[in-house]
This record gives sequence, structure tokens and C-alpha cells, in this order.
Amino acid sequence: MGEGAVRSQMDLRICFRVRERRDTDLVLGQGMAAAGWDAHKLNAPGKFLISATEHDTPRRARAYLLTDGTVRDTAIRYAPARPSLDEISRRAVEHRAADQSAARPADAPNPAGEDLGGGQDGASGEEPTPETAEDEDGPEALLWAALSMAPAHGIPVAGLIAATGMSRRWVYYRLRQLADAGQAIQTERGNWRAITPGGDPQ
Repeated sequence: MGEGAVRSQMDLRICFRVRERRDTDLVLGQGMAAAGWDAHKLNAPGKFLISATEHDTPRRARAYLLTDGTVRDTAIRYAPARPSLDEISRRAVEHRAADQSAARPADAPNPAGEDLGGGQDGASGEEPTPETAEDEDGPEALLWAALSMAPAHGIPVAGLIAATGMSRRWVYYRLRQLADAGQAIQTERGNWRAITPGGDPQ
């Protein structure tokens, strides 16, 4: 954008390592390199300089890469401690799942959980490979914990996917197995809960 009017309106500027000292001025503005903004000396991945109205002194900062695996592991670790959704949020999740189901073509696999026998989402064929079931932080244990703590109307499949960090196909496969074993029941369209020993499955 050179010295154009658009560039001059950018009050917040972030500069990662540059090859040459003069390139600092290109990113942060004329005279910044001479003023001590040494972006060409940044020496580690993720280090950067930030220029903003509240940052008028050269200061280094660092950004860290969060991979999908890191996000998934964090979600799995803290899912059991997550508080239940309030009524408005719960209904929003249910409506979103219903809207997504309605928007799918008629011949597409049914993600809402009406029929778990066969088809891609019914997960016939090979069982997906989860982490070991004995792992208390593994997806099997997290799925059972979420089903066991579900209210009478059940928990949406979207909530089970978020709790386990696993795919929709894996969740439906395990729900089918639990239903066949008499351990889980579908309470309403797309909602599931565990059947506790001696509990009423209705």
C-alpha cells in the first residue's frame, strides 16, 4: 500500500521478523527502524513488534501456534467440568442442529440421530479407532460422563461431539453400541442420555 491514504489509517501494526532493517519502516512507518524498532533482529518463531496508540515504545512480544490437536486436547481435558448450558443456550444448540439437518439433501446421511443403523453416520463397517477406553480422560469416558450427567431430555449430539473432541461419525457409532447394550437412549430427535441401573428408559 506504499504511502497511500489507506496505509496511514492503520493505527495498529504488527511486524514479524523482516530480512532487512529498512523493511521495518515499510511495515511500521518511516523512521521506526532508526527509533529502535529492530524487527530485523527478531530471533525466534512467533516474535513480533506491535505499534499502536498505546505502544509507542519498541517492545517485543510473542505469539504461539495453537494446533487443532492442542485445542482438541484442551477441550477434552476440561469438558467434564464444563457447566450445563442454560435453557436459552441449550435450545439454540438444538435449533442449530435441526437447521443443519433440514438443510442437508434428502439423500445425505442423517446427522440428527433418527436412524443409526447403516449408512455413513450409522457407522456400519469398521469401528473408528479412539483412544483407549480405560483412559479416564479419553473420549469413551468423556462420552459416558456427558450422557450420565445429561438432563431428562438428554444432551444434543453436538454437545457430545464437543465434549469428546471426536467426529460425528465416531459419536454416532458409540451411541449405537450403547443403545444396543441398553446403556443409552435417544430421548428426542438428536438428544441422548444414559440409562442408569434401575432407571426408567422411557
